[in-house]
Amino acid sequence: MSFRPEPTYNHGSAPTTGLLLCNLGTPDAPTPAATRRYLAQFLADPRVIEIPKLAWLPILHGIILRTRPAKSAKKYASIWMKEGSPLAVWTERQAKMLQGYLGERGHRLIVRHAMRYGNPSIASQLDALREAGATRLLVLPAYPQYCAATTASVIDDVSHWMQSHRNLPELRIINRYHDDAGYIAALAESVRAHWQREGRSDMLVMSFHGMPARTLAMGDPYHCECLKTGRLLAEALGLSPAQYKVTFQSRFGKARWLEPYTEPTLRKLASEGLKSVDLICPGFAADCIETLEEIDMEAREAFLHSGGQQFSYIPCLNDSPAHVRALASLAERHLQGWPTQTPPQPAELARQREAALITGASR
Repeated sequence: MSFRPEPTYNHGSAPTTGLLLCNLGTPDAPTPAATRRYLAQFLADPRVIEIPKLAWLPILHGIILRTRPAKSAKKYASIWMKEGSPLAVWTERQAKMLQGYLGERGHRLIVRHAMRYGNPSIASQLDALREAGATRLLVLPAYPQYCAATTASVIDDVSHWMQSHRNLPELRIINRYHDDAGYIAALAESVRAHWQREGRSDMLVMSFHGMPARTLAMGDPYHCECLKTGRLLAEALGLSPAQYKVTFQSRFGKARWLEPYTEPTLRKLASEGLKSVDLICPGFAADCIETLEEIDMEAREAFLHSGGQQFSYIPCLNDSPAHVRALASLAERHLQGWPTQTPPQPAELARQREAALITGASR
């Protein structure tokens, strides 16, 4: 195996800690060509499509990548922001704010963001952290619930990068935070704020990204962790079991996926007389095509077309202060033992000495 050239090491520099915030990914532009490049990388990942490559790749390149990119590009165009892809915009803002919040708490480290598929790639950001002198690395996949198709795939990509380097950084990875108190509190705060602005609907639906049902039987904890997140959020909001539902969206293919499915559930609720519904996607750290197009457009239409009267989508946590504070607290716990705290400045040391003298004199 050939190794990449190591950056020139400055023996006088202090070791630095890097934090890499990783999300799924997005095309670089809402065009068929950019979408095709993105889908080719995403759907070729064996963590995502667990079908033998000899059987899957002809289908991917012979059928899917010939027909799906143009359709997907139109959907991306419908949610594209002036600054770019929503997922890319929010993730970059989260990383910048995360560095700021951790800095306010006295931590000196470098925070960057990366996408598992698309740009900026995990490898390119790891290279940048190494160039900046990072010898310790905390990886934070922005997936609250652990799933082999998401969290494990990020770990795969980090591991692949490490295989091509000789002098490796000390590594820590945050696998999950589905029941983290700060994360649950941020979700609850977003729902309450929405209720204060828009009023409260008859039911709260919590829609998580779907996975094939067989992943549950194979030992993937994703389904269980989604249910726990839903239960904890309901408890924080004081909801009874009859006042909320946990569902799963984004089915692909003909196999059975985790149930109940989001859109059929919404249709059923509307046909049974439910007039209004609030919908939140707790498993997504940032708004993206799955939330803005699939939920706020397609699922909305399905509910209203089936007899519902009011559909309210509650945005993802995105760059809300409560969300980034929760991520900062999560990172802070995993940074324990690493020398990231900024040494007190002379003025601060003088203030501490003065306070100690005053305290001693008053005893």
